[in-house]
Amino acid sequence: MSTFSGFPSGKVRLVQIPGTLFTELLPEIDHLGELKVTLYILWCLEQMEGNFRYLRYNDLLQDERFLSGLSSDRTAAAEMLRDGLERSVARGTLLKAEIVSDTGNEVYYFLNSPRGRAALRAIQAGDWVPTTDLRQPVGLNLERPNIFRLYEENIGPLTPMIAETLREAEQTYSPDWIEEAIRIAVENNVRRWRYIEAILSSWQEEKRDE
Repeated sequence: MSTFSGFPSGKVRLVQIPGTLFTELLPEIDHLGELKVTLYILWCLEQMEGNFRYLRYNDLLQDERFLSGLSSDRTAAAEMLRDGLERSVARGTLLKAEIVSDTGNEVYYFLNSPRGRAALRAIQAGDWVPTTDLRQPVGLNLERPNIFRLYEENIGPLTPMIAETLREAEQTYSPDWIEEAIRIAVENNVRRWRYIEAILSSWQEEKRDE
């Protein structure tokens, strides 16, 4: 059994978990696979943005680290994942929607929350169809906070214009550069994106990596 070195000191990323998970679900869940899937889904959805947050079965199959925690055998892990999902749906923790398209059937999972129930009603009414456009993959190997979270935690509120600017920055500069430039802005108490962008542009002109 591998050992855990402990939670690190300083500021760490937190995940919001509904209190009812502990007061209502935890006493009832008696299957380890269901518990793992439930916690993992909550974590995944927390990393996403937008009003309607969801996961496809194929999205979950892409996280090899999570699957390895279910079973060392890939086929068995996939089956345990499917079983955990079905148990969560049967319990009412998750909502499931199956959509038929020209490319085949796709299964979507939502948290059984007000937003999740609204999304399911919209699908059933034909008012909305989930899309994978512009969705970033989520996996346990992605420990670095995304650029939106970094900005909101250190600089200020996120606006649509700033969000678009940040997406462009991600395409231009490395994550390490962006994180360090934000840290410098915070240390100098200049919490403005233009200041951060000036730092990044300067590093690019100086060919910092070289």
